[in-house]
Order: sequence, then C-alpha cells, then structure tokens
Amino acid sequence: MLRSVILAASRSSQVERLVATAPFTRDVVRRFVAGAKTDDALHATRALVDDGLAVTLDNLGEDTVTPDQANATRDEYLSLLRLLGEAGLTPAAEVSVKLSALGQMFDEQLAYDNARAICAAADAAGTTVTLDMEDHTTTDSTLEILGRLRKDYPSTGAVLQAYLRRTESDCRELASAGSRVRLCKGAYNEPESVAYQSTLEVDKSYVRCMNILLSGEGYPMLATHDPRLIAIGEDRARWFDRGPDRFEFQMLYGIRPEEQTRLVGEGYTLRTYVPYGDQWYGYLMRRLAERPANLAFFARALVSKK
Repeated sequence: MLRSVILAASRSSQVERLVATAPFTRDVVRRFVAGAKTDDALHATRALVDDGLAVTLDNLGEDTVTPDQANATRDEYLSLLRLLGEAGLTPAAEVSVKLSALGQMFDEQLAYDNARAICAAADAAGTTVTLDMEDHTTTDSTLEILGRLRKDYPSTGAVLQAYLRRTESDCRELASAGSRVRLCKGAYNEPESVAYQSTLEVDKSYVRCMNILLSGEGYPMLATHDPRLIAIGEDRARWFDRGPDRFEFQMLYGIRPEEQTRLVGEGYTLRTYVPYGDQWYGYLMRRLAERPANLAFFARALVSKK
C-alpha cells in the first residue's frame, strides 16, 4: 500500500512543488538526480569521472505524445553529446535513451530516426548509446530498432530485464561478439504471464542470464545494487576468465556510493546511471517506491530542520 501511495504522489503537482521548493528536501533530490539542466548533468559527470567512475546519462522523459516533444528530446541529446565531447568527458561518459521519449508510442519510424541521429552524434563525440528497456509491451519494438541501429552503430547497447520470462532467450540472442548488454532486474509492474513475481525467482533468473552473458562473446554490463548478485558477478567473471576490461558493473546515481568506490578500487569498471532533466520528480518518486532504504532516507530528510 505504501508503494501505491508514493506512486500516487508522483502524479501530484502539489507534492512536486513542495519537494522542489522546501529547503529540507533539496539534498534528497540532489542525491538521486543530477539536476534539471544540461549544465547540472555535465557537472555531475565531471565529478564522477574525476573519481574514476564511468557514466551513462539519461535525460528524463517518458511521456512523449507529440513529434515536437520527441524532437526536443533528440535535440537535447545532440547538445549533451556535443558538450560531453568538447569537455573531454568521452568515452568515459555515454548516454542512455528511452525510445518512448523519442516517439516510440505513436511513431516507431520517428523513434528510429531520432535514435539514429543520437547514435551519429555519439559516434562523432567518441562515445556510444544504450537503449533503455521499458515495460514488456515495448520489448520487441525496442529490440527491432536496436538491430537496425547496430547495422551502422554496432556498439549501441541493449538492456534486458531479468524478471521477464523471455530474457534468457534474449540473452542468448544478444551474447554475440561486440554486443553490449546491460542486465537489470526490471522495475515495471508486469503480469505473471510474462514476468516472475517473487524476489527469489527474479534473482535466480538474473544469475542464469548473467551466466549466459558472461560465457558469451559480448560485453556484459551487470546493473544491480544487490550485494549477493555483485559477489556472484565477481565470482562468475573469474570463472569465465573475464578480465575487468571485458565487462562492467552499473549502479544508479546516489545508490551505494561506497560500494561504487570499492568496485573501482578493485579494478572494475563501475558505470553510474545519472538521470537529469525537467521530469526529475516522477523519476525520484519511482526510485523511492522501489527501495525501502531510499524511502527511509527521504523520510529522515522530511523531519530534519537542516
């Protein structure tokens, strides 16, 4: 029920104004979101890269319903990539893109064209793009667009979600030479017919998918904050003779920063997923709904006077 309350709050403009303006919530927002502007994203990226971390940047926005909105999102990524290149932050920094923000829900060709323009800009800046995965109804469309993009931009990354029953098969399809694949648990509310429902089932699927990717010829990107899965990932990488340059770990901005630093210190690549943009509020509330520890952090900030 608590999760439902938080998700309902994510749709409240009144609560959004409170969170955005109250002094005691600003530190909470800054922990999980780089900021609303491109300059905020660049500043956060510089700090992370200087600390030895890699970065993937996400311009927040999933509610695109018009071509103008889709093209505006494309243009923001084009500008961001140009600035990243000029600042010398590539190839350490790449971008993550949601096809829904580029028009996928109403015009798949427009989404492809916009994604292709972003891939071209990333290539010119000396970096690459990863296509984020959303709910299961978009999986086939996203993978189809991925295949088209990879014909000219083979380093374009995929994201697969371990809670979907189909993902083991998708891992086998994508575990090929040069294929960058981010494996995450998945965060959408999916029906039992397509997704595992229990934490145990999802974790077991994650490990199976991890083994497929690490035993293949591609470049696995293990996105998890779960200490057990990280330890299993380290062990499996050794088992499959994967050096630190042949896979990476990924975590969200603001989550387990000490663990991120530890992994970098152990010689692993740790890529931090950095969200920014005007639609920060919905993202923040979803993150709080997903993880009780994040909610506790937020609650402490609400009652603090500083």
